[in-house]
Amino acid sequence: MGQDVRSPRGPRCIALVGPFQSGKTTLLEAILARTGAIARAGSVDAGTSVGDGSPEARHHKMSVALTAASASFMGEAYTFIDCPGSVEFSHDMRAALPAVDAAVVVCEADEKKLPQLQIILRELEDLKIPRFLFLNKIDRANNRIRETLAMLQAASRVPLVLRQIPIWNGDLIEGFVDLALERAFVYREHKASEVVELDGGNLDREKEARFSMLEKLADHDDALMEQLLEDIQPPRDAVFDDLARELRGGLICPVLLGSALRENGVLRLMKALRHEAPGVAETAARLGVPASKDALGYVFKTMHLQHGGKLSLARLLAGHLDDGATLQSSSGQSGRISGIFAPGAAQDGKRASAEAGDTVALGKLDAIRTGDTFSSGKTAPAALVTVEALPPVLAMSIAAADRKDDVKLGQALLRLNEEDPSLTMVQNQRTHDIVLWGQGEMHLRVALERLRERYGVNVKSHPPAIGYQETIRKPITQRGRHKKQSGGHGQFGDVVLDIKPLPRGEGFHFSETVVGGAVPRNYIPAVEEGVVDGLARGPLGFPVTDVAVTLTDGSYHSVDSSDLAFRTAARIGISEGLPHCQPVLLEPIHSVEIVCPTDATAKINAILSARRGQILGFDTRDGWSGWDCVRALMPEAEIGELIVELRSATAGAGSFTRQFDHMAEVTGRAADQIIAAHRAAA
Repeated sequence: MGQDVRSPRGPRCIALVGPFQSGKTTLLEAILARTGAIARAGSVDAGTSVGDGSPEARHHKMSVALTAASASFMGEAYTFIDCPGSVEFSHDMRAALPAVDAAVVVCEADEKKLPQLQIILRELEDLKIPRFLFLNKIDRANNRIRETLAMLQAASRVPLVLRQIPIWNGDLIEGFVDLALERAFVYREHKASEVVELDGGNLDREKEARFSMLEKLADHDDALMEQLLEDIQPPRDAVFDDLARELRGGLICPVLLGSALRENGVLRLMKALRHEAPGVAETAARLGVPASKDALGYVFKTMHLQHGGKLSLARLLAGHLDDGATLQSSSGQSGRISGIFAPGAAQDGKRASAEAGDTVALGKLDAIRTGDTFSSGKTAPAALVTVEALPPVLAMSIAAADRKDDVKLGQALLRLNEEDPSLTMVQNQRTHDIVLWGQGEMHLRVALERLRERYGVNVKSHPPAIGYQETIRKPITQRGRHKKQSGGHGQFGDVVLDIKPLPRGEGFHFSETVVGGAVPRNYIPAVEEGVVDGLARGPLGFPVTDVAVTLTDGSYHSVDSSDLAFRTAARIGISEGLPHCQPVLLEPIHSVEIVCPTDATAKINAILSARRGQILGFDTRDGWSGWDCVRALMPEAEIGELIVELRSATAGAGSFTRQFDHMAEVTGRAADQIIAAHRAAA
């Protein structure tokens, strides 16, 4: 146990993460107030919190982007990254986590939020980030702490180790016992807890709970195990060393208690962070930062300010960085820093430089993006991490309400994507709409609010067009003839086309069997172009697929024939022939894979069936205890708002991926309704 691992670690960066509405932003307020960074804690409900500083966050009373704020505690500097809890805004958390030294997972004793907690803990576990669990809203608890711990343990792959147990006064919790310090504290609202004598039943409970804590620590410390077997009390410093070492090694997750709203338990949390959380040296080693004299850092968030230009939130992992330095990025771009700033909304002071461990905002690095690793050296550094955006699950077609804002809209969307790479834009080649893809209903709503409020672009939106197509069931031979005479050279083209259906998924085939020069060979490419023109919109109003067209015959005029004339003749032949080929509507079918908590699987199956889904089966989700993976085939038209129902049925934890599988025929009343709606919208 010997070596002291609790020495000062330099400027620390700590992530506050946890399920939606677990109290992360309120905890940040409490930390800032208790450390003197702000005069008093603000309120999420009142719209006065540092964490929810944006208009969108205050309007919806929820975090919609990460917030960074700095504080000093017992002479050491900390930056806290308050990450949104909603899965729809989780990209900010996922991009920031690689840069932090440790995470505080804020949760409550709510079994419904267990799947969300599991998702967050899994992310931290996979990244090997040390983590504390802060059991919030302890003043509202009505279960015994052992029951709560057993429930929460299901979400963690490593042991949850109680650092504190509550002191009960009837049905209310009035304080806690620190098992490492062996001291009892009584909460005082918005003040430091008061030390009280540890005696009676609380002393008995403390001894039992402390022994349980030591047993878990002894699983990774042979010397401690021997002491416990010989009934020898280990030195307190050795216990703290074990707690720090096993936290940093990802062997345990310590659990602390408190109420962020009342500022209870905050100072004990800060002391645990100070003594036990690793510093930038350990974080750099975890990320594989190479030894070098050059400054090296990681950009975890990009922001575009209305009057301040672009800011890149970054963690400096090694070296010294001066304002005005030229940086090389892992993406091959370079840029010159125009200002180094403190990261918090309330601490915008400009700085001359930054040191390893500092979290800063770098001004106007226009070419450097979220996720980039940067260096002050002469060559581009290798990327330390790659954070891919989660597959989008909801889309809407958008257009500027005023056509003169089209260019403005395009520029605003590029900036939104820079700030939030989990928002993506796709141009629909058939409808020419801009399709905005996101992580859910609120995600897209906030994007539209930002377009309107921050960039001054009013947007109209509607559900994206479904990729309907049509095909034919019956072959036909059709002549297409184009003749026009209007003085001088006329236009003449004459073709005979065999139109036949192809098996599903074959697309379009064109061939020719012309003999005797009935159609000169130099006009045959124009005939094919005309056929393609005619297939762009079939008799039902949709693109035509799975069709073979063969040019078999025709005639030409030595003077009046041209490429344009034969292209027009072929288009006429196709347009006149397709209605006689028994056209049929096709709809796209996607392969869908849903991940959900096991207790929601029956609900998911019912949702899929109601949306014309064909359930293929389900299995337990590989490596995820208590989760299932459901596979189904679904029409694209039914997937539109699937995520809304899915999230509702899984307390916000479920998600899905999809991939185009095949086209299937739609007949009867359903086809008639689709065709009628399409014609009405045209």
